[in-house]
Amino acid sequence: MQTSSLTPFFEPKGVVIIGASSNPAKLGYRLAHNLQRSNYEGAVHFVNIKGGTLLGKTIYKSTAEVPDPVDLAAILIPSKYAPTALKECGERGIHAAIIGSGGFRETGPEGAELEEEMLQIAREYDIRLVGPNCIGILDTHYPLNTTFLPPPGPTPGDVAFISQSGAICAAVIDWARGQGYGLSRLVSLGNQADISSTDMLVPVAADKHTHVLALYLEGVKDGRRFVEEARKVVQDKPIIALKVGRFEAGRKAVASHTGALAGRESAYNAAFRRAGVLRATTSEGLFDRARALAWCPLPKGNRVAVLTNAGGPGVTAADALESLGLKMAEFSSETEHALQEILPAAAGLHNPVDMLASSTPAQFAGCLKILLADPGVDNVMVIFPTPPMFTAGSVALAMIPIIHQAQKPVVVAVMGERLIQEAVEHLRAAHVPEYRFPERAAAALSALVERAELLEHAKAKFIRYDDVKTEVVRDLLAHRNENAGDFLSDDEAHQLMDAYGIFTAKMELAQNADEAVELAQKIGWPVVLKISSPDISHKSDVGGIAINLRDAQAVRASFKTITRQTQQARPQAKIQGVHVQRMIPSGQEVIIGAVQDPQFGALVMFGSGGTEVEGLKDIEFGLAPLIEIEAKRMLESTWAGRKLKGFRHLPPADRDAALDVLQRLAQLAADFPQLSEIEINPLRVLPDGQGAVAVDVRILVE
Repeated sequence: MQTSSLTPFFEPKGVVIIGASSNPAKLGYRLAHNLQRSNYEGAVHFVNIKGGTLLGKTIYKSTAEVPDPVDLAAILIPSKYAPTALKECGERGIHAAIIGSGGFRETGPEGAELEEEMLQIAREYDIRLVGPNCIGILDTHYPLNTTFLPPPGPTPGDVAFISQSGAICAAVIDWARGQGYGLSRLVSLGNQADISSTDMLVPVAADKHTHVLALYLEGVKDGRRFVEEARKVVQDKPIIALKVGRFEAGRKAVASHTGALAGRESAYNAAFRRAGVLRATTSEGLFDRARALAWCPLPKGNRVAVLTNAGGPGVTAADALESLGLKMAEFSSETEHALQEILPAAAGLHNPVDMLASSTPAQFAGCLKILLADPGVDNVMVIFPTPPMFTAGSVALAMIPIIHQAQKPVVVAVMGERLIQEAVEHLRAAHVPEYRFPERAAAALSALVERAELLEHAKAKFIRYDDVKTEVVRDLLAHRNENAGDFLSDDEAHQLMDAYGIFTAKMELAQNADEAVELAQKIGWPVVLKISSPDISHKSDVGGIAINLRDAQAVRASFKTITRQTQQARPQAKIQGVHVQRMIPSGQEVIIGAVQDPQFGALVMFGSGGTEVEGLKDIEFGLAPLIEIEAKRMLESTWAGRKLKGFRHLPPADRDAALDVLQRLAQLAADFPQLSEIEINPLRVLPDGQGAVAVDVRILVE
């Protein structure tokens, strides 16, 4: 089924509506009327067992009677009859079907069985399915409307919307008309029994009228494939997604800090970054950003100039921009001099530029042109409540030609409601993104900046180390004694680290205090003692660690103490002995880990380590294997990574070494998905140029 073409869903030669009705109270009537009103130029056929006529056409009693051409079926009948109707489509040679009917998996076990039956029929006859339980598909340019939504439909535009919610589709169509922009395509997916949002990415993006893809997602079936398909699209067209269900409990994973912290949101954030997909957090924000992405050129940087006729909105904009990681541009002396030439003496010439309430349309246009010419400005935000002496519409008309000539993005915050409608209409007609308040305009600019950055990321190649010894890991996992689901022994874990070029402190196992002393003398003072048990993940939680031991007496005493404390805390745990390890020199401590996500595969984590990792939650996740720019971003996104450069009393640590370990661990996790959790906590990062040492390593195998 994967090789079947999805073209008939958007460019069918003929459409048959199964369940068409001449009764205006039925959805089958609305569907038929919508198809006719869309000015679809292909053949239109109607099927209903009752027969009759509709819109001057014969209603056939069976699909077998439908004449050519027909390559798309829109089925809108009670769910119990849908499998039979789909089988008739297959026998008729129709290989694309939209099942608008509800009453399937969303209703419970019986509905799920019905949906599975329908899917088996589709596979038998090589039919691709959209739905069930969906609204249908719209293409405003082809044109085509196979939905049963009330008129009027969307105006033709350049934003495509793919949604897993039909109700959201209906609301978006009406809201978009009110906001003055159009849609190119709309795809309602419903239960996604067959075709998913991932399947639709490339076909929808192939539409020449579509400039941006907006997604409403409740989940992703095949995460890695979603990433692959999205990466194909974002090279040419941006994708922005609203992923809902952000605060649902993720999968339970408590074997390590990494597993406990790697929830659903961490995986989606990492996957979207890898795919180049921008993420919206609100429905309104999804389309605010989509408009800017569709209508604006991309900036070369994140420096923003703000032009306004009021001081308060300018300060509001500055706060919003900086909170989103954008920078207020610093003007050149030439720019400030040029502004001074056309503005009154009391005007503010620094960023944000306050032209004062008396500013004219000509001053708006002149100042905008000056700011766009400054090489230190990458983006411009214009903010204006209606000027007291001029109409908002006259200001918009003065600026539009300047904006159209610009190679830099300009967004406009027109503040107000009734007095600004003329300006709003002019800006919308000219495809200039306009918003009611500076915060929304700032968010739109941040999407443009992020899009430009993601395009650069998309050019980067995956990091791949040639010096790793995959055969060592493969052999060790094949011949290990422990049962599946167990932790590797400390020795095995250290062997894996060594195979992938991650340095660990030498460690040997002692069965009694005398052996511990002998090993300490062999390894060299000072040493650390760690309890060895496959049943204990976090040794410090049970008093199973003693550090900085400098003589035999201390080793003997500590051996007895940590053994006793562990037995008291975990009497059922199997204790294999005590590991003796060389005390690592002081440095900064971080945590690096990996976990296998059920949807997106291997994720890696970097952040503040030690015993408070789950409390601090100073962490960042990335999709493995990493690209170098993503690995660096993970460090920059955490306090643990930033302070490796040095902070106050902390000297700079070997940041490159930490980065190297992160990248190597990502490769290990990607190469061996059976390693369900890997954690280095802590990784001690030594002073700059001296490397990093994995002090404690835990690896769980499925």
